[in-house]
Amino acid sequence: MSGTKRGIARVVAIGTALATAVLLLAAGEARAGKYEVAQCGWYVGADATWADTTGGAKFRPDAFCPVSGDPFDGAHVKSLTRDGQGTVSGTRYARWRWQAPGGTGITQVRGTWWHALHDGMSQRIGAADWGGGFTPIASAGATDTALREFSAGFSPAVPAIEDRLLCAKAESNWCSLEAPSWSAVRALTFTIEDNYPPSAGIAGEGAGGGWHRGTQPLVASGFDVGSGLRYAETTLDGSRIALTEYPCAKALIGGEWRATRMLPCSLGISTTQWLGTNSFSDGPHALHSCEIDFAGGVGCVAPRTIYIDNNAPAHPRSPRVAGADGWRRVDDFAVGWENPSQGPASPIAGARWEVTGPGGYDGHLQYAAGLNRQSIGHVEVPAAGIYSLRLWLRDEAGNEDPGTAVTLPLRFDDVPPKAAFPVDPPQDELRADVSDAHSGPASGQLFYRRLDVDRWTELPTRLRATGPGAAQLVAPMPELGYGTYVFRAEVADGAGNTVSTTLRADGTQMAVHKAPPPYVPQLVAPQVKAPEANAPRAKTHLFAHLRGGTARRDSLTVPYGAAAALRGRLTDAEGAGLGGRRLVVVSRPSRGALVHASSAATVTGPHGRFKLRLAPGTSRRITVAFRGGAGLLPARRPALQLRVRSGISLRAAPLALRTGQAVRLSGRVSSRGAPIPRRGKLVAIQYLEDATNRWRPVLVTRSDHDGRFHARYRFRYVSGRATIRLRATALAEERWPYAPGSSPPVTVRVSG
Repeated sequence: MSGTKRGIARVVAIGTALATAVLLLAAGEARAGKYEVAQCGWYVGADATWADTTGGAKFRPDAFCPVSGDPFDGAHVKSLTRDGQGTVSGTRYARWRWQAPGGTGITQVRGTWWHALHDGMSQRIGAADWGGGFTPIASAGATDTALREFSAGFSPAVPAIEDRLLCAKAESNWCSLEAPSWSAVRALTFTIEDNYPPSAGIAGEGAGGGWHRGTQPLVASGFDVGSGLRYAETTLDGSRIALTEYPCAKALIGGEWRATRMLPCSLGISTTQWLGTNSFSDGPHALHSCEIDFAGGVGCVAPRTIYIDNNAPAHPRSPRVAGADGWRRVDDFAVGWENPSQGPASPIAGARWEVTGPGGYDGHLQYAAGLNRQSIGHVEVPAAGIYSLRLWLRDEAGNEDPGTAVTLPLRFDDVPPKAAFPVDPPQDELRADVSDAHSGPASGQLFYRRLDVDRWTELPTRLRATGPGAAQLVAPMPELGYGTYVFRAEVADGAGNTVSTTLRADGTQMAVHKAPPPYVPQLVAPQVKAPEANAPRAKTHLFAHLRGGTARRDSLTVPYGAAAALRGRLTDAEGAGLGGRRLVVVSRPSRGALVHASSAATVTGPHGRFKLRLAPGTSRRITVAFRGGAGLLPARRPALQLRVRSGISLRAAPLALRTGQAVRLSGRVSSRGAPIPRRGKLVAIQYLEDATNRWRPVLVTRSDHDGRFHARYRFRYVSGRATIRLRATALAEERWPYAPGSSPPVTVRVSG
């Protein structure tokens, strides 16, 4: 094996042994240790101070410690007398001093010395004691330029070692400097005792409370009084998850690491480590962290329990739509389920769902928070049709998997069926054609009455299917006496929507006239029949719709603070407008509103049309009624639904930040005409996903009782540059009289 390969193998073996030793140390109690410092040799410099008791007049320093080539060729740390100086007083000296760090002491020193000494000059190597005294361990008074070893131990430990070039005569005498004198040392090794183990700390997201998943940061920190911190080690259930080596002044000498400075490492330092939880089971685990100084002293924090969960909940059990999954005509669905067992993992914290439907409809991804939640309510779809609701669960650790979703059908039909009598009906049978595009015709009935009679007579009717979404109401033609008879068809679809008509397909009244026989004059004057007290009254029709912006419909959604208009027309049975008639408009606010039901009056124009402005406010139901009079029957329009979106604002700061930093989010939910819910208003912070152009949830929070909310979100995984659009959405809630509404988006730029 070559020298290079042997060196590499040695380094690897030493590193492995050291790591094992560190692990064993971390497992024990806090304790102190020793370490060695190499000086001037082995490509190491000299961490020493030089001083001259003559004020620099008689001596000078010289140090050369090679960093390349032969590590000892010419290496020296010297004190020399200055050329041209005649004498130096007795007891005066120059010295090099190696000082142990605070909290430590030197227990041994070994090295090489040599000198040139004349006329009473002396080299003395010794220990400086804690009281400021000096005790020589090696002394010479004559020239000896041969390199010689010296070694000494100390008990108790001493704070410093000095190499002195001294005039070893009485203070009243002097030493001649005509012949230059000098003292030299090199290849020094100090053994330093460190009596104080370090202290340790652990913080960061991974060490905090709550549930943890994925990879989270830990901040390991420590403080030392002696040699300084060399390693930080963190374990989970006794298994090492992180080992950080701090920067220290050291060199590999003779197969072992030695310090190259008396204080080799920082006394206080911290580092970010990473807690990778994916390889640990769900549930509680013991987190332990230790700091190891250069002398091998160990200090640990008390173990703490953290909770890990990296697995998404299983699919919801026994999912169901409240009231069964048949057709309904109220756009308000509730879904319930049973939660799967989580075992030692984190509990269910909420549910996500999304609704898809015909025409490529893809609703927003929504989230409902709540510990062990087992239901969601007030789910709406945009229009009549069959929709699919995908539902999956999220746990308290933030795990969720759309792949576990269950799918439930939502069948909504608020569109009444269509019905009309044929233009040319058969003589022996009464028919009405019926169609419904969604839930389909479900039942119906045919009626007739004489025009001058109020009461309708029911005919034996059957519903006969004629195709998908189409049918006929069929009944035998009744025996009719003299006079004019009108016919009515009433139809209900599978969702319960109903329609009633007396018209043919061409818009004319379905009526049959039976003429009496020709008039025959009578010889006696006929008796004049007195008019009936209750003369028959004409039927009326009332049409109405809501209008806001360019939209015109029976159910309308407008922005917060926007007004709407109610428009319509009052006609007689033939479709002619009835002008100058008084109508009553009743407004019933949604549950949770502070205002009560109110009514207003309006009068139809010359052609029977009317218009009424609906002031801004909460969501409400609007009904219009004509009370009849002047030979006209009353008429009433079924309730119209006016939904008002929630008003909400959003601010973000800062708008430009880096990965790992958090953005502060704040805003306010407007609540005109409604109190903020007792627990605060539920608000979702969402971001726009570029790939799908859909708003996705980031977090869910609640406002205070004034509608103000505050939240923080930390961007952890953004690399490069990203432009992120955020918005706040006030979600639907029980007794909140507004539809979901979103703030204008704000843009945040994140760079990784």
